[in-house]
Amino acid sequence: MMKTLAIVMAGGAGERLRPLTQNRAKPAVPFGGKYRLIDFTLSNCINSGIRSIFVLTQYKSASLNRHLHEGWNLSASALGDYVYTVPAQQKLGLNWYRGTADAVRQNLDLIDAGELHDILILSGDHVYKMDYAQMLRYHVEKQSSLTISVLNVKMEEAVGKLGVLEVDSRGSVISFEEKPESPKTRRDAPGYVFASMGIYVFNTEALLEELKGNAEDFGKEVIPAMIARGRKIVVYPYEQENCIGQCLIRVRGGEVQRVEIERSDDSAYWRDVGNIDSYFEASMDLLGENPLFDLHGPNWPIRTTQKVLPPSKCIDGSQCGCLVADGSVVMGSRVDSSILFPEVIVGRDSIVESSVLFNNVLVGPGVKIRRAIIDKDVVIHPEAMLGYDHEADTIRGCTVSPGGVV
Repeated sequence: MMKTLAIVMAGGAGERLRPLTQNRAKPAVPFGGKYRLIDFTLSNCINSGIRSIFVLTQYKSASLNRHLHEGWNLSASALGDYVYTVPAQQKLGLNWYRGTADAVRQNLDLIDAGELHDILILSGDHVYKMDYAQMLRYHVEKQSSLTISVLNVKMEEAVGKLGVLEVDSRGSVISFEEKPESPKTRRDAPGYVFASMGIYVFNTEALLEELKGNAEDFGKEVIPAMIARGRKIVVYPYEQENCIGQCLIRVRGGEVQRVEIERSDDSAYWRDVGNIDSYFEASMDLLGENPLFDLHGPNWPIRTTQKVLPPSKCIDGSQCGCLVADGSVVMGSRVDSSILFPEVIVGRDSIVESSVLFNNVLVGPGVKIRRAIIDKDVVIHPEAMLGYDHEADTIRGCTVSPGGVV
């Protein structure tokens, strides 16, 4: 892939998300138990092989800056691996960042146009998984000045909220309206619109040319002006083209499995958590056996600041309880007086008592385990029993200690 620079817009005040943004920028809002919103965009960059990243900050950025310093301090800047925070500095006069385009214009001194074929412009406050490398290849194949990632949404969902594009039969953009009150619906799908995700791939030369003027915002000014001048702009249909293959935890016929798939079920998931209700709904989308948005796919990890903390401790009525480490999943089972190392999966209707399960153990449904130590990467098949019949355990090939530990 040709060298690409990512610029992440992270200066948003997030007024509609107050009070969560009372003392922090919107990209710094916590999400999903251990992350910040910006972690999803930055993780997409790293997972896509894009490791040259500028994060443009402005509004109440202390919390965000601290998070980026502690969790995203890449160490090979001389090789092009870096996440740099760039605060608004009034580089061009007395104005702070007045919009997305103005923010990029004020930092053109950081861009080495001679080395960059494309520049990826991203928002730092959306929840989704995306392989930007796929979009970049699409952009190059189309020989486009600008490629915009779009969603197919119902018209009423876009009204006053999302930028709406009108597209011809070849996928070229013929009009763009920023958050219209009466958006133009698709000719081939009445009642639906192509909505911008705020994800842009610009040809570097085209971007530099467009920023010579005084336009402040990409959606309101730059894109309509490019259309008027006949620049080639195409859409990237996110739900259709974005394919993230990974190993996921899935329930098939009542059995827990790690499934290698070419395209995950949440490859088309995208949420702009712009207000309290949408934030809450997106949080609920993380829950359940087969959630709408799965945080447990190891082949597309969401990275964040890793504090040195002990495993979670769950105390039951007997005061024995258990320790459960990161990435573990217990699905309708009973786990008592046990220790689960990272990424242990315990299937439905299983019982684990007084046992230690090392990393990446997969326990099928209906299993019973008592006083056992299970080594890493072991799979316990459905309905198996360990620790109840030591003679059977020995025949199976298990070791049984003098004290009766399997």
